[in-house]
Amino acid sequence: MWICNFIIAASMTMVTPFISLYIESFGDFSEEYVQRWAGLVFAVTFLSAFLFSPLWGKIGDKYGFKPILLLTGYGIAASVFVMGLVDNVMGLFLLRLFMGVVTGFIPTSIALISKQTPKEEAGKTLGTLQMGNVSGSLFGPLIGGMMADSFGFEYTFIITSIGVAISATLVLFGIREIRPTEAEQRAIKPHTSKDVIKLILNKKLLIMVMLIALLIQIGNFSIQPLLALYVSDLTGAASVAFLSGLAFSATGFGNLLLTRQWGKLGDSIGYEKVLLILLVLASILIVPQALVHELWQLVLLRFLYGMAVGGMLPCITAYIRMEAPLDMQGEVLGYNQSFRFLGNVVGPTLGGYVAGVFGGISSVFYVTGGLFLLGVVLLWWSLKHKQENLRESY
Repeated sequence: MWICNFIIAASMTMVTPFISLYIESFGDFSEEYVQRWAGLVFAVTFLSAFLFSPLWGKIGDKYGFKPILLLTGYGIAASVFVMGLVDNVMGLFLLRLFMGVVTGFIPTSIALISKQTPKEEAGKTLGTLQMGNVSGSLFGPLIGGMMADSFGFEYTFIITSIGVAISATLVLFGIREIRPTEAEQRAIKPHTSKDVIKLILNKKLLIMVMLIALLIQIGNFSIQPLLALYVSDLTGAASVAFLSGLAFSATGFGNLLLTRQWGKLGDSIGYEKVLLILLVLASILIVPQALVHELWQLVLLRFLYGMAVGGMLPCITAYIRMEAPLDMQGEVLGYNQSFRFLGNVVGPTLGGYVAGVFGGISSVFYVTGGLFLLGVVLLWWSLKHKQENLRESY
């Protein structure tokens, strides 16, 4: 599942480096037209995924997660394949929209593994799985850019679609889902989406953790579209694409190094405590990136930042696994994924706005640090409130 999640997550972000160039290849358009549609085409996938992720989780809770993995996996493969054949902007927009609709693979895979993992090992196991998701999102633009340079836009889409189809086929033949027995299914109390939303709202720490997931994604994606420009300002080199990919990938390597260990620590001392530590570390490590004067300094800080931020999402997922009933976990995780997809949309928009209004890319790092500090305050307040309620109950 790690490999499958890596490929799926990478396929969602791989168009980032060349999406505007691909749109330019459709005709003789103005720069304003290309920039506007590039933003829309990029964002629409995450917007539709934001809306449909809870639906896939709900269906998975009821009928099983493996069929949803196959449906969404082959659906993504088909949409990416046709993207390589399209010759107009509207066609690309609609295909990216459809891709978001069927992008229930990652939350469904997390729900599947979560449901079949003992609670005392949830952090370590989900941390390992989350490495594929996070790393795919981070390395996707680098892989997409390299493939586009080597094979061209059309073949990049086609090759990626083949990889996604192979991932779905691996699920078909390599994953076995343990389904409840008939007696266990009869014992499960039916629930509606209203019941799931009520559960989330009644658990203040749970909804706070989901909001923090939103803040994390906004912070991660706020600098993403601007990183190449920032690297160009630092180096003035001709090979900006490669160097920006290096700076971008440093975060991914940091993720790979410690994500599993953070999840394991969460199993021992509590996921919310580890999340609080990581938010503090991320806020400390993101701000100095605005003050660097050399590329190596940025790469080093991005690497250290990746070590911290990589453990956040597994801790969030493991905490939801602990708090949500088994028969609702798919839908609850779907809502959490929706918050993350919303962050993927808001992040680049916020980053561009902040850089434009406050006079430079450096300001984005300060705002991102502020978002992580906001997460620290919200989580600390929620934990304190939870402890006070526990004391009052005794």
